[in-house]
Parts: sequence; structure tokens; C-alpha cells
Amino acid sequence: MKQAFLALAGIATLAIATPAIADHHGAGAHSLEDVLAHERRDDDRARDQYRNPAETLAFFQVEPGMTVVEWGPGGGWYTRVLAPYLMPAGKYVAINGNSEGGNYRDRAQEARAKGWTERFKEGLAEGMGVEADAVHAYEIDEVPEEMNGTVDRALIFRSMHGLHHNNIADDVLKGLRAMLKDDGMVGVVQHRAPEGASYDDYGARQRGYLRQQDVVAIFESNGFELVAESEINANPNDPANWEGGVWTLPPSLGFGRQSEEEMARHRAIGESDRMTLLFRKQS
Repeated sequence: MKQAFLALAGIATLAIATPAIADHHGAGAHSLEDVLAHERRDDDRARDQYRNPAETLAFFQVEPGMTVVEWGPGGGWYTRVLAPYLMPAGKYVAINGNSEGGNYRDRAQEARAKGWTERFKEGLAEGMGVEADAVHAYEIDEVPEEMNGTVDRALIFRSMHGLHHNNIADDVLKGLRAMLKDDGMVGVVQHRAPEGASYDDYGARQRGYLRQQDVVAIFESNGFELVAESEINANPNDPANWEGGVWTLPPSLGFGRQSEEEMARHRAIGESDRMTLLFRKQS
């Protein structure tokens, strides 16, 4: 199996196994069922029970042939679903933050962050057996003007807390809104704060969880309306009140700082309780 290596977050270099894809469905289309069952996802599939990719993409009304933006691909878990599902009949576009002005611990980390676009395109192209020009990846401030008004869906998976706490949510949503078609929509999956939680505990403080009303308010202030919500990615076993935040649970498990007993207890809970929201661009 071919291995392509992507430095996806500008911090860690992670393996993304994406062997070339044969066309079994005509016109370059691949069924989502086949994509999810492909061997490239052998290491990812254990997360399906928590992330529900088939149901989530159906709720977001993502279809082959669309142009779909994924904000902050991170380790590539959803990239390995979206790219082969959409390409080449449609277009997959990865968008990351502006690497200028970031706070980096050393020059090596800064270099990785600033080289993300090229590494992402090369790695995904190699893994899928396509030309690098067929892969679209940009920092949010470098999206070409001709992309404005061409995007069907923008997807933000488990990233709104980072946008909010880094004070870039407004800038990112304004950028995504410009890219969307008039009837374009944004799908959001986000760790959800407990019912009745205070903003001081779950907005001003970084726990990884956000209150649903705060996420909705951020979108509404940037020209979007909430059109649907789902409990697809809910987990009632997650109290969402961890002192160490959402990273207490899998897959982070406290970044290796937990005892075997703690890890077993947290694995039994599963991944976080999540809101799943669909917003439409307002005219």
C-alpha cells in the first residue's frame, strides 16, 4: 500500500494512506459505501461509531460532483473520506489558517506550518494517484478570487472551539461565506457543552466544548441562518465537564498522561458529545 505523508496541521507529520482509486462507478464517481470500506481507512474505521461519517455527510447533503471545502483537515480523518468521494467528478478543497503571525515554539514548527499547502497537495496527490494540480489547498487569506461563489458546502469538524478561542472565527466565516454559492451551506460538528453551562466556563475558558447557542450566534452574526440540527453525533455518556477538557476522552486520552485505569474508563465513554448543525448562507 502506498503511503503519502502530510504535515496537515503545521505541527505534526502524519501518515495518510491513500492508494490510487479505481473507477468502478463511471464518470469518476465512487459510492460513499465503497469509500468508507476501502483499506485506506483501516486505521480510521474504529472512529466511525463516534463520528458517523455516512449519516453526517447525508445530513449535510454532500453529494459527488459538488465542490466541498474542509476547514482545517488536521490529521486527515475526514479528508480520507471526502477526497475520494468527491474527486474527480467534484472538487475537494482544503483550507487552513493564515500561517503568518502565528505563535511558534521554534523555527522548525514555523517552517512546517508555512509549508503546509505544498505538502498537503503533494501528499494527497501521490496517495490518490492524481496530479498535484488536481488537489486544491489554500490558507484562508490566499484563496483565489475566482473561487468565490463556487462552493456548495463548507465543513467544519471539531474546530469551532479553536476558531473561537483564537479570535479568528469571524474572519474564517467571512472567508467561507464569500466562497459559497448563494444557496451554499456550512456543516458543523462541534464538541457540545452541557445544558445550562455558563459562558465563563465554556466560552471564555478553553475546554474544547462550546455552548450550542454561542456557535449559532457566531454564525448568525456572520450572515448565516441555522436550517437544521441533528443528534447524529451525540454521546449522552459524556458529561462534558472534564477539568482537562475534551482531550480527556478518546482519541487524545489526556495525551498519554492517564493511568491504564483512567484510559479504560474514558474509552468506555467514547468520544465527546457533539452538536451537528447545518447553516445556510443568507443573501
